[in-house]
Amino acid sequence: MRTSADVRKAPSDALPAEARAWLRLLASGDVKASDAEAFKRWLHSSEAHRAAFNEAKQRWAAMKPLAGEFLRTRPAAAATHERALQGGRNFGRRAFLGAAASAAAMAGVAGVAVVNSPGGLWPALGDGGADDRTAVGEQRALALAPRIQVTLNTQTRIRRESAAGQLTGIDLLSGEAAVDLLAEGGAFGVAAGTGRSLAHAGRFEVRHLEGKVCVTCIEGTVRIEHPAGVRALLAGQQAVYDAQSLSGIARVALENVSAWRRGELVFEQTRLAEVLAEINRYRAGRVLLMNSAAGDKRVSGRFRLASLDSALSQLEHTFGLRQRSLPGGLLLLS
Repeated sequence: MRTSADVRKAPSDALPAEARAWLRLLASGDVKASDAEAFKRWLHSSEAHRAAFNEAKQRWAAMKPLAGEFLRTRPAAAATHERALQGGRNFGRRAFLGAAASAAAMAGVAGVAVVNSPGGLWPALGDGGADDRTAVGEQRALALAPRIQVTLNTQTRIRRESAAGQLTGIDLLSGEAAVDLLAEGGAFGVAAGTGRSLAHAGRFEVRHLEGKVCVTCIEGTVRIEHPAGVRALLAGQQAVYDAQSLSGIARVALENVSAWRRGELVFEQTRLAEVLAEINRYRAGRVLLMNSAAGDKRVSGRFRLASLDSALSQLEHTFGLRQRSLPGGLLLLS
């Protein structure tokens, strides 16, 4: 990783690309505390850094007057720009301006719009006061009752639910939770998005990220209740839902789904862009893929959560990528 002195020596022609990368991260609405601190260090490294970021902001803001009309009349283009912004497309000048137009129209960007707080410095929209939460890379086991154990994965927020003084379940605001019901008893529910998963015994996992909820039955049975219908899952089965729809039931490899509880991430023919997004959930700092073609490459492998930098080096070598480190764990792959 480069030191502050290394940053000051960075060639001037590299600063615009770094500024665009920081702007893209800050406007993503998903900023960690380490990101915010790293950005401050980068920004205050020199006058040249501040000038590069101000120029990037001005270009971003300049797109705002045209972006709304452009995206209103070209919905297909709007969808393309949004996918580019989320998928780590190459941020050359055209790609940057396109993504800036999309973000400006949707978020009303005049400089840098951060919908969620930088690293949780203030409550995020929809936070609603979580009772329990985990930080980046943290996993936490909670004994909510003698027969109820809940394990929270990285970056997870929950609220506890009770009725008549008795714990009845949790509201999974975001993240991933594993529920172990050690004995038969009353129904324990996990609310997530527009649905609710209920079980009396056994084990199940619920993942709630970016508006999509995935429910996996590990042992016993789980009932999913959703406005679009009901699903009854048996061990080794999974269903997915969002605000509008509920999928059918699919068979899954349980050892892969629950790998995070063993300190591993397992991928089978998964897009590289999705692999990096998953790694970002566990790793301090942020990995940004600047190579659009590489994002669709397929990855199969097993990576230890304790050695994610080694995993990134392996991916870099496998796909012929170039790595560039910035302060605070920000890593550009191109």
